[in-house]
Amino acid sequence: MSRIDRLKVGASRMAARVSEFRERAERERAERERVARQREDEQAEELSPSSKPQEPPQKPSPDAVIPWGMRVAAEAGWRLLVLAGVIWVLVQVIGAISLLIVAFSAGLLITALLQPSVSRLKRLGLGRGLSTAISFVGGFAVMGLIGWFVVWQVIENQEDLVKQVQSGVDELRTWILNSPFQVTDEQLNDLADNLNSWIGEHSQELTNAGLEGATLVVQFLTGAALAAFVCLFLLYDGRRIWEWTLNFVPRPAREGVAGAGPRAWVTLTGYVRGTVIVAFIDAVGIGLGIYLLGVPLAVPLAVIVFLFAFVPIVGALVSGALAVVVAFVTNGLVTALLALGVVLIVQQIEGNILQPFILGRLVRVHPLGVVLAVTGGSLLAGIPGAVVAVPLVAVSNTVITYLRAYSDQRDQHHGHHGHHGATLADASPAVPPRIPGEGPKAGATAVTVLEREDDGTPSPDRPSESGEEPGGSRGSGGDQPRDGDRPSGSQ
Repeated sequence: MSRIDRLKVGASRMAARVSEFRERAERERAERERVARQREDEQAEELSPSSKPQEPPQKPSPDAVIPWGMRVAAEAGWRLLVLAGVIWVLVQVIGAISLLIVAFSAGLLITALLQPSVSRLKRLGLGRGLSTAISFVGGFAVMGLIGWFVVWQVIENQEDLVKQVQSGVDELRTWILNSPFQVTDEQLNDLADNLNSWIGEHSQELTNAGLEGATLVVQFLTGAALAAFVCLFLLYDGRRIWEWTLNFVPRPAREGVAGAGPRAWVTLTGYVRGTVIVAFIDAVGIGLGIYLLGVPLAVPLAVIVFLFAFVPIVGALVSGALAVVVAFVTNGLVTALLALGVVLIVQQIEGNILQPFILGRLVRVHPLGVVLAVTGGSLLAGIPGAVVAVPLVAVSNTVITYLRAYSDQRDQHHGHHGHHGATLADASPAVPPRIPGEGPKAGATAVTVLEREDDGTPSPDRPSESGEEPGGSRGSGGDQPRDGDRPSGSQ
């Protein structure tokens, strides 16, 4: 092939490549223009309001609309309703088995009163069964003799009391007629007639009340028998009952409960013994005062003062008012005022000197808490509820204080920063603490604080011979045991 032919072929190939490059550029420009027009059309459609219908705005969620305070109040409200329902169910259950609860509470209080005598008899060398029997029979015999003595005194002085009451009523009638109130004899007779008519109209209700009284007597005897059985078994086998009760506590909380139990028992026994001493001093003071004033039934009134002293504040007011009323009805206004002075003096000595000195730090309850507890207990269970309310509050205060201090000290022992507050040493004045985290020794439990049966080591109701504070144990937070101590689990 000649040179000219090769030049022609090369020129035609170059022309073809130029044409192909031009077509490709035209296609790319057309594509760019198409994309630009499409973009302009989309923008125009977005700007035009009539191109397509507008969608309705979405409503916010209810959680975003309701104010935060109302949401918190609603959640707190339904939780309070659930709590109120639980409390109502508990009240209904307690009301259904109130006789059992009252009997058990009475047996527990009597046990706290008699347990020191059992411990002393054991230290004298008597066996557990014989010590329990002597304390049980002697304690209930004394209580029965007190009740019999009150009834015997009332029956013995019934005739004189009726005469003195009639004389007092006549004196009161004379005083009313001669008073500046201008009350006539006819008005007093009308008042007596209205009273007789009311008794006649409501005789059925009074009869029903008498039958209910007979039912209450049967319930009282049943509860007394049940309380006696509870007291007997707690005196004889209280430590093993406490060990058995600890088995129902979850394992993580068992150590704290095992330490709180002995402290609660120390508080309960201290309260019962202190109240007995204070009540005895009140009864002697008021009884001796009204006896010197010549008021009849001074000894039964003193016994009533002793019994009512177990209801703090309210019981003292009621028993003192009863003594003043008897003095007024039988011996007149002057004797009643003197009896009121005696009652006030004795109660002031009790409230300001005896209770702080005898009870001390064992029962640390504010007077307002005492009044509210007595009122709530009386509303729920009557007189037994009023008697049990204050020791229940005192024991609860001791347990809560100890558990809070135990939790804080355990957190500090493990490197956590607990809340500032009481320490274990402050939780109970009678039971020494131990460091949380150091578990009980093998076979030892917290109940060794409550009672050492065979070896004569200290219990909460008595100090040791070396002068240390009572209540030390290996399971509840005490120091290391002395020679001769044995763990309760091995006995």
